[in-house]
Amino acid sequence: MLQVNPERFLKTLHQLREFGAARVGKGVVRPAYSPQDIAARDWIAQQIRSAGLDARFDPVGNLFGLATDKSLLLGSHTDSQPEGGWLDGALGVMAALEITRASKEQGGPPVSVVNFQDEEGRFGVTTGSAVWSGQLSLESADQLEDRSGISFSDARKTLGDRCGDFIDPRHFNGFVEMHIEQGPSLDRAWQKIGVVTDIVGIRDLNITFCGAQNHAGTTPMDARQDAFQALAKFNQLLNDRFRNIVTPQTVWTIGHVALHPNAASIVPGKVMFSMQWRDGDAHRLLQMENVVRDTASDIARDQNMALSFGVMRGLDPVAMDEKLQQALQTSAGEIAPNAWRSMVSGALHDATNVAALMPTAMLFVPSINGISHDFCEDTSEDDLVVGLRVLARAVDRLS
Repeated sequence: MLQVNPERFLKTLHQLREFGAARVGKGVVRPAYSPQDIAARDWIAQQIRSAGLDARFDPVGNLFGLATDKSLLLGSHTDSQPEGGWLDGALGVMAALEITRASKEQGGPPVSVVNFQDEEGRFGVTTGSAVWSGQLSLESADQLEDRSGISFSDARKTLGDRCGDFIDPRHFNGFVEMHIEQGPSLDRAWQKIGVVTDIVGIRDLNITFCGAQNHAGTTPMDARQDAFQALAKFNQLLNDRFRNIVTPQTVWTIGHVALHPNAASIVPGKVMFSMQWRDGDAHRLLQMENVVRDTASDIARDQNMALSFGVMRGLDPVAMDEKLQQALQTSAGEIAPNAWRSMVSGALHDATNVAALMPTAMLFVPSINGISHDFCEDTSEDDLVVGLRVLARAVDRLS
C-alpha cells in the first residue's frame, strides 16, 4: 500500500504559498503569467525534477512532470484569482507531487504531474487546459485579451524559452484532480471527502446597454435614458423569469459592471456587465440563455436603448469516469468511513477539458465555511492529509 509523507506534503504546500503571498490571512496574489506565477512554476519544475520526472512546459505554459512509462496523470493549477486562496488548485498540484515522490521511493506505479496555466480565467475559461485538450485553438486563444487589453499571445511571451511542444495526451491513461470544494456542503455536514460525479456547465456573456449620458441635476427623470437603471430592471426581471426554469442547484451572477462615465453628477449613458450562469443540464443552460437575451432585448426596447452582446463563452456539463469514481469512493470509505459523499461540482475545473481526452475524476476536501476565491480560504491540515491519503490509495488501487 502506497504510504505518503504528510509532513513533506504540507511543507511544500506552504512553500508554494510564499510565491505571491498576500499580507492578509493565507491568501495569494498569483495571476496567470505574472512574475509570481512564473516564479512558482519554475520552483515546481525544480521539485518535479527532484522527484525523478521530466519537467516540460508546453507552448501556453502548462507544466508537466512526465513519468517514463504511460501513467496516470494527477494535478490541477497554481495560478490564482486577483485575490486568491492558497489552496485553490495548488492543493492538487502538491498532492500529485507528493504521490509521485512516494511512489518512486516505494517502487509504486508510474505517476505524472500537471500544473495547468490560466485556470482562473484571466484570458478566458480554463484557458491552458482548453488549448491542450483541443477545446480552444491556440490561434483563437492568442486573440483573447484580459481586462487591461493585454493579449494572451503577449502574455505567454513572458515564458521566454521555457516552452516546448504540446505533450501528447496518449502518454496518460487517466486524470484525477484533487481540489478544495469551494463551497459549504462538506464543511456543513462535517464530512471530509467528496467524490465528484459531474461538473456543471457554464455560460459567460457580456451585455451592453447604451442610453444617453446627461446632466444629473437638470435631466428630468421621465426624460432619462439611464443605463444603470436598465441594468437594475434587467436584474429584477431576469430573476422573475428564471423562477420556473431553474432548480435549487442552478446559479447565476452579474459579477462585473463597467459604468460609463461612472461619475456622481452624470446620468450614466452606457453599462457593460458580465452575465454568468451554471447548471448541470445542457438544455437548461440553453433555456436560460434564451431568457437572458430576450430579457435584455425587452429592456432595451422599453428604455429606448441600443443593445449589444459579446461572444458567448462556456463549457458543457461533464460526467466523471465511473471506474475512477469507484476507486475514489472505495478509498474514501476505507480512509474516511461515514465521512464522505458523492457530489456534483458547482465550480469549473481543468478536469472538464481533460475529460474530452481521457477518463477523468475529481476528489474534494472541505472548505472552511465554504469560502474560496478570497484571502480567507482555508482547510484544516488534517483534512488536507485525509484527502492526500484517499488519493494515494486510489492511485494504488488503479495500478
